[in-house]
Amino acid sequence: MIQRDMANPHVIAVRCVAPVGALLGEGPIWDPRIDRLIFVDIKGGKIFVHDPETETTEAIAAPWMVSALGLRRRGGYVCASKEGFGRLSIENGAVILDPIVNPEANIPRNRFNDGKVDLAGGFWAGTMDDADVGAAAGAWWRLSPSGAAARIDDGFHVTNGPAFDADRGVVYFTDSARRIVFSAECAADGFRDKRVFAEFAESDGYPDGMDIDREGCLWIAFWDGACVRRLSPAGKRLEETPLPVPRPTSIALVGDRAFVTSARIGLSAEQKAAHPLSGGLFELELAAPLSAEPKYFEG
Repeated sequence: MIQRDMANPHVIAVRCVAPVGALLGEGPIWDPRIDRLIFVDIKGGKIFVHDPETETTEAIAAPWMVSALGLRRRGGYVCASKEGFGRLSIENGAVILDPIVNPEANIPRNRFNDGKVDLAGGFWAGTMDDADVGAAAGAWWRLSPSGAAARIDDGFHVTNGPAFDADRGVVYFTDSARRIVFSAECAADGFRDKRVFAEFAESDGYPDGMDIDREGCLWIAFWDGACVRRLSPAGKRLEETPLPVPRPTSIALVGDRAFVTSARIGLSAEQKAAHPLSGGLFELELAAPLSAEPKYFEG
């Protein structure tokens, strides 16, 4: 288990800035080209565009069950979805999708879940069995800038992350159902020397989406843990930020703020009544800027 040390808090305040009631809010990324936060509702079939200055949020219908986005150097985004990898753009309030490749077209029960742009300009995304989170049917795939997809690891139940530490050349990725976060050395086409970085107890909840800060610390949202935790590069628990919802799903660090998505899928009527902001987007005010430089898919 991870050592607990709460002596170094960075979060000043937490508030809900977009009570959108997403079924499965996920995948927040900051787009510096438009100064907006983009996030998705995987099961609700929506993409949200949030303006933090005006605190307005546009909801746009999205086909394909889009689950993760990455900034694309040539404009728009690279995405992962139920239908595989694609290019995505938002034009005149509509989502336009262009398929690239579906590497698991022969596994109809699977869908892509979380994903991020890596240090070499590729895009990682992981799959999972959409009907049975207990099945070890998921794999990690890398979409290269050329448009080719390569499987880089398998045997996962629920893939989440990854997070890439550019300064240390390390990647973190998660099997949420097993409550394990792995780390490895980044390679141009995947990773080397995979190892267990952190394991969590049932009482901690499930490690879900995550982001890396400029100090190399990992921020993880905890499904059924009602919090975000910050871990050092050595795996030491540094900080815990409670949230007013039981199922935070992912986090994006943006300057001196962090944005956390959440879900209401699977909650009982009593839980929904007790946590009416479930499915909302939360803003964490930070004591200092912590976000790292954005990464772009080069394809």
